Amino acid sequence: MSYLAPSEFVTKMVDAGESKVFMSTRDTVIRAFMAGAILALAAIFAITIAVNTGNFLIGAILFPVGFCMLYLMGFDLLTGVFVLVPLALLDKRPGVDVPGLLRNWGLVFLGNFGGALTVAVMMAFIFTYGFNIEAGAVGAKAAAIGEARTVGYAEHGVAGWFTIFVRGMLCNWMVSMGVVGAMISTNVSGKVIAMWMPIFLFFYMGFEHSVVNMFLFPFGLIMGGDFSVMDYFLWNEIPTALGNLVGGLAFTGLTLYTTHVRTAPKRKVAKSAVEAPSKTAPANA
Repeated sequence: MSYLAPSEFVTKMVDAGESKVFMSTRDTVIRAFMAGAILALAAIFAITIAVNTGNFLIGAILFPVGFCMLYLMGFDLLTGVFVLVPLALLDKRPGVDVPGLLRNWGLVFLGNFGGALTVAVMMAFIFTYGFNIEAGAVGAKAAAIGEARTVGYAEHGVAGWFTIFVRGMLCNWMVSMGVVGAMISTNVSGKVIAMWMPIFLFFYMGFEHSVVNMFLFPFGLIMGGDFSVMDYFLWNEIPTALGNLVGGLAFTGLTLYTTHVRTAPKRKVAKSAVEAPSKTAPANA
């Protein structure tokens, strides 16, 4: 069978959230590190394609290759555990509690950041031949993105901060659909197709992904972007992560869980309405 019904894969979502709470610290950090590194490579891959071709659409179409790789390898993104782990808590799985949830989120954040930062330094080294030459068009583009999506938001004050927050919500609505989409299929091609569509959408629309930004902004700083580390955290990473949490959990996790696991009572139809013969039915049918 290549397709699972929602009532089947939502249970898999809860099971996945439970398993992540009880995963060892070592395994959690390693898996998160690799997820952050692979997604960072996909981000610079997409930016390079967009700069070299002059067509951002092509870069967006190819960016999901990184997400597909890390998911198939069983690595963890912060955006994914934001959705899955709370479901195990809501389902009252034995041993799953708030400290365990926060521990998982914290470890995954650190692992993702470490992986993304490592790739940022490595790619900066490559583009500049050991920090000896200018990085060229790709480095300049990364610096410009970093400026536009930090101090560019700051220019609008509170409205700018909430703009990032909403973009973060929309982002993880789509990314979590990719995570869940991979669970509806039992073969690799089906998983890839289900993941590709929402990831392509979020990247092309310029929504804010906390883990992509863990690479993009440190890399932009190294490339000479005119913004600070504080600008990055205050005017991007913090509102993006909060938006990712709210959007993924509210639009994907809770909607699926409440309508396929904790379903509301079915409507009761009046007995007379069920038994009443149709007025248009022939008498001797």
